Amino acid sequence: MLMKKALVEKNSMLVREFDRYILEYPDFAEKIPENALVVMQMEGDEQFNQWAKETALNATDKGQPVVFVTITELKPVRSRIEKIRLEKVA
Repeated sequence: MLMKKALVEKNSMLVREFDRYILEYPDFAEKIPENALVVMQMEGDEQFNQWAKETALNATDKGQPVVFVTITELKPVRSRIEKIRLEKVA
């Protein structure tokens, strides 16, 4: 159960990053067929990739296009906070 939760969380993170990418590069989204199921893949993570592929293919409708988006490199996660303040209450 813990492993599945980690895979679901990784998929959610990759989908969020892909959404941000599409906002910055809308031309990329035009390559995706209408009504396609987008399956996230991460280069070098065969366990995740196999899980994502099996999960997605079990959820597709007959005749529905399926596309694999393989992320080959991710920058480290970092805060986007430019300024911050701390107030001690008690």
